Parts: sequence; structure tokens; C-alpha cells
Amino acid sequence: MGKALSNVGFVSLQIPGYHKGNPMRKILSEVNRAYISGLLDGDGAIMACIEKHAEKKFGFRVRIYIKISQNNEKILNWCKLVTGVGNVRHIHAKEYEWLVRTQTEAKELLELLVPYLKIKKQQAILAKRILDAEIKSSKKLIAVATLADTLSALNVRSQGRRKNFTTMIQDSISPND
Repeated sequence: MGKALSNVGFVSLQIPGYHKGNPMRKILSEVNRAYISGLLDGDGAIMACIEKHAEKKFGFRVRIYIKISQNNEKILNWCKLVTGVGNVRHIHAKEYEWLVRTQTEAKELLELLVPYLKIKKQQAILAKRILDAEIKSSKKLIAVATLADTLSALNVRSQGRRKNFTTMIQDSISPND
């Protein structure tokens, strides 16, 4: 039993076994992985963000965001549909973005796309290291913040406005932690 994908303006496809609970790996073909990787390389970003978070032991959480911006909303809706992750939102005028914010989804998507990435492969590898990190000490949090700073430095657009996460965390954590 497949689900028709004709409502997004592309050729009707059948994805065997497609349903909401199906893992992305089973439904994302090699061609689609390569195509989405190309979109990410050309019009996307892999970003690390460290946010203050009162419920976390050291007061911060590390998040990875993956986004692709386009003026073609249909292709972004297709990305969401074939992967089953993220959301498409209207930014302004004729600009839209597909944003993957859920950390487990970001990790799985990166695992599928890394072999096909050319320009953003290094960012994806750093993002995977961040997502794999278990932050059980302030030292580990600072190490992950350093990875986030390295990732941010690779994003051309964020160089003028990026924060130094490592310094921000070091300034906030008690030396006794």
C-alpha cells in the first residue's frame, strides 16, 4: 500500500509502506537523498544554536537546525513529504523555508545525506558530532560549544552575527561544576 505524491506538482510516485510511523531510511530513495543533498548544499544551512534552558543541568541546551530556503514552495513541500520531517513556512515575499528542528530527525536526516553532500559535508559531520554528544559535565558542554563555534564559523552568512558559544557558557558556569 503506497501513498500517491501527485498533490505537490511532481510526477505521481508510489512509496511502498509509506505511513507516518515509517522510518525515513525506508522511504528516502538514493536519488531523493542526492537531490535533497544538492538543495542543502546550494540553498541550505546546517546551524548549531546553544540556548539558555532552565531545565538542563548546566542551564544550556545545544540544538542543530537544518534548513533549505527557496522561492519554490512546492519543492520544499516535496522535501517534507518524502522525508516526513520538518515544516515548511513562508518567510517573506516569495521566500519559503523547510526547517528541521527536532533533534532525532535532524540526526537521521544528516546520516542519510552526508554521503551525497559536497559543500556542506564538513558542517554535517560537525553537526552529527554535536547531536551524538552526551553532555554529562560542564567540560563536555564546553567541548560541544566549541564544536558549535566551529560549525558557525563555516556558515558564511552567520560570520557577522554569530555568538561565541564557548565564551558565553564559560562565563555562565560556576567553576565548581
